[in-house]
Amino acid sequence: MSNWEMCRLGQFIGIKHGFAFKGMHITDIPSRYILVTPGNFHIGGGFKADKPKYYLEIPPPEYILKGDDIIVTMTDLSKESDTLGYSAKVPRDGKIYLHNQRIGLVNFINTEAHPEFIYWLMRTRDYQSYIVGSASGTSIMHTSPNRIKDYKFKCPSITEQKAIAGVLSCLDHKIDLLNRQNKILEAMAETLFRQWFIEEAEDDWEEKSLSSVANFINGIACQKFPPENEVDKLPVLKIKELRNGFSTDCDYSSTNIDRKYIVQRGDIIFSWSASLMVKIWDGEDCILNQHLFKVISDEYPKWFIYFWCKQHLAEFISISTSHATTMGHIKREDIDNSKVLVPSAARLRDRSNLMNSLLDKVLINFKQIESLLEQRDMLLPKLMSGELRVDLIGRANETK
Repeated sequence: MSNWEMCRLGQFIGIKHGFAFKGMHITDIPSRYILVTPGNFHIGGGFKADKPKYYLEIPPPEYILKGDDIIVTMTDLSKESDTLGYSAKVPRDGKIYLHNQRIGLVNFINTEAHPEFIYWLMRTRDYQSYIVGSASGTSIMHTSPNRIKDYKFKCPSITEQKAIAGVLSCLDHKIDLLNRQNKILEAMAETLFRQWFIEEAEDDWEEKSLSSVANFINGIACQKFPPENEVDKLPVLKIKELRNGFSTDCDYSSTNIDRKYIVQRGDIIFSWSASLMVKIWDGEDCILNQHLFKVISDEYPKWFIYFWCKQHLAEFISISTSHATTMGHIKREDIDNSKVLVPSAARLRDRSNLMNSLLDKVLINFKQIESLLEQRDMLLPKLMSGELRVDLIGRANETK
């Protein structure tokens, strides 16, 4: 690392502000143009494609982003400022993404830095801590192009930059492939479910309520059960963690509670308030917070319950948004009123082999993704600091 030079980001990049798109033309209804917002950034950086915003008018062409453009968040509405300043890359998926005013576009002003290296540098905690520490605002935090460009770091040669970026990007590519495979597997399972139990439903099947085929266990107010020590505790699963996974500053609760509130990998979790969603939990053991259901059944297969919950999700979201409250939600009676068609036990057994194999593969992939994420997140600060070095054939070697 002795030959690494101290540099400023501003020696290599500029940051272009986005366009103030008119609010009257921004919508949740899918259209040709996707408006990139701070909500499109994962904690820790990287592009997040769920819950997109759309724009209904023709945008200025100079604010249409290109695939693999590097972008940064300039504003963060969360109290933890856990995405402020982090980088992401615009997907190369054929969709049209728009450069919004709260997003910065990274422009490279010379060839002395490798773009992929800078992308990963702007995903380190050291960089993001600097950005948050220099940010302005109270409830809403802001950074600026000058603050970003003032960040100083030790910069290796362009050859080593490419090697470092190659290691990290290779791991990211594997993670992306597994995530794509999971989307395909779940879409296959959902299509089969809809065909078998909706389109090809038989007249003699029994109609039951969703609440009668599964037990919807509501979470607890975990703040009432603070950790008693550093051993007997687990992280608290809230809506945010259900969507994004756990961060380093998540809350913890005592494990001295009823075991039914412990969430394990493979459990069905249903968020019934604010952001409604149904997921099969793929993370570590944790404790179920209020506003979340753990959905279990002693009588019916997990896949059968899961896909019936997903089948009714659009209806639940519609009910939630119709409530004139500050936080939309559904009630128990909405679950009671949702109908399920139940075939014979023999028919369920016949379908279970394929459905279980599809969802089991999803969980296996999630476990592999978790392992790759741990490797990447362990390597990132070590490679960027020079604690680990990468030779020209891509092998990481401990610095002597």
